[in-house]
Amino acid sequence: MDVDLIFRIAAVGILVSVLNQVLSRSGREEQATMVTLAGLVVVLMMVVQQISELFQLVKELFGL
Repeated sequence: MDVDLIFRIAAVGILVSVLNQVLSRSGREEQATMVTLAGLVVVLMMVVQQISELFQLVKELFGL
């Protein structure tokens, strides 16, 4: 696993949390929830991509 991935996930988390706080304090709770869900989807896509690469590596390793 690459350290760059961890930093990208942390950056998305920080950005989402700041946007969530700003939107919540301005009375836009629905949009804050949508920002949180969008951040979760982005991070899940990054993780799924890495898992896919892992499965491809295992497949090549065992010649399946």
